[in-house]
Parts: sequence; C-alpha cells; structure tokens
Amino acid sequence: MTETVLSQRDGAVLTLTLNQPDKLNVLDEQMCGDLAAAGEAAAADDGVRCVVLQGAGRGFCAGGDIAALSKRFDPDPDTQRAKYRDFVGGYHAAVAPLQSMNKPVLASVHGAAAGGGMSLAMACDMIVAADDAVFAMAYSTLGVSPDGGSTFSLPRIVGMKKAMELAMMGDRIDAQEALDLGIVNWLVPAAELQAETARLAAKLAGRATAALGRTKALLYESSRATLAQQLEAERENFAESTLTEDFKNAAEAFLEKRTPEYKGR
Repeated sequence: MTETVLSQRDGAVLTLTLNQPDKLNVLDEQMCGDLAAAGEAAAADDGVRCVVLQGAGRGFCAGGDIAALSKRFDPDPDTQRAKYRDFVGGYHAAVAPLQSMNKPVLASVHGAAAGGGMSLAMACDMIVAADDAVFAMAYSTLGVSPDGGSTFSLPRIVGMKKAMELAMMGDRIDAQEALDLGIVNWLVPAAELQAETARLAAKLAGRATAALGRTKALLYESSRATLAQQLEAERENFAESTLTEDFKNAAEAFLEKRTPEYKGR
C-alpha cells in the first residue's frame, strides 16, 4: 500500500506530504489517520520547530474522497449518521494537531485546495500559495455543510458576510483573491513555491520556538476570551517565556548589539 502521508525531516523543519497524487490527495480514512498520527508525532518531537504541510502531484488536496464517502450510505438513518460522524471525527483528529501543537505550521499550496482541502490549509497557521492555486469551499455543491474547523476559521479571516458567500456559493477563488482576502499570507510563482516554502520554514524554525508556540495559542484563544482574560493570559505567557534559554540569549544579544541565535529551548 502506498504511504498516504510522507514525512521528511530537514534540520528542525518537518515536511508532511499528502501522498495520493493520482486522486488529487483526497481525504480518505487512511490518509486522515496517517495525518493525525504524523501531526501528533510532530507535536511531541521537541527537535521539530516548524511543520510544513503540502500535497504531492498536481494539487494540494481536492477534499473528501466522494467514492469512499458514498459507500457509507445506509438504509437506517441512525446507522448512516454514525458512519459519517466517524469519518468526520477521523478528519478532525487530523486537523486538531495542526492548531494545537506549540510550534508553527505552514501550508504550502499549489493547484486545488477544495472542500476539506481548503479547510485543511486554513487549519495551518500560515499559507504560502503558488500562483496556480485555486481555493473553493465546495461543500454546498455536494449538499453538505462544512467541516474541518472552516466555519470557525473562515469568518475570522474574511468576515462573516464574505464567509457566508464563500461557504454557500461554493465558487472557486484564485490565489490572488485568496491573498487579497487574507486567506493566503504569501503568493509566489509556481516555479518558486518549493524554494520560498523552504525559506519561510527555515526562518520560522530559527526563531524562539516556545515563544512562537505561546504566541500561536494566545492568538487562537483571543476570539474566545474577554479582554481581561486575554490580558491575564498574556501576562502569564510572557512570564513563562522569560524562563527560556532563548530569552536569556536574546536579551544578552540585544545588550551586546549582536544577532541572537535561538535554540528552541
């Protein structure tokens, strides 16, 4: 059986590659399980300081495997609900580590990122996209509501009205529009995607990893917190950050007017 998620380490950068290129990396049960396991392993590995998620072949990810999903039809409604809850639960188990791990996750997107593929990309902390990338929520065209945390992330990125449009109309948007809407952080020529992804990942991996992890958690929690709660969380996280070797080295480097070297500790 082909390995559905490839894992490659280059120093402190771990690249996870969705690897079903003949099917545009559609999300089936096996891939979701493999991605969940890879994400959990990356989260637990202190040597990994940045994770890159990309797709093999012609595109990033075309969403759910419709052929596999259709096999879950059942004449009993309760049984059918349970089957589809299980599938979406497996997909969500793959998405969760991307946002919960205390290190940055960068999606590198080319070609199609549709349905669950778009949700998966948005679950990453940042996105660098090739100019041939195409995004589409697409769920409504299949007659289902969105998953993968996209109903949480999308309105926070683009605003409620635009999120309603993208989710309900299901229309494709190109990479430039995705950049303009704030879905994508960087847009590069397709031929330069690999090199630019490597540059950005190396830069992220070279920063104070613990501080980035705390920053990530603070930003994600901000939408659910009151100002008072957020101020207290900032105070606690700042204090914890000062206990790291990276803070000590950075403070010394600042006073000595030199560039700090972060160790991720």
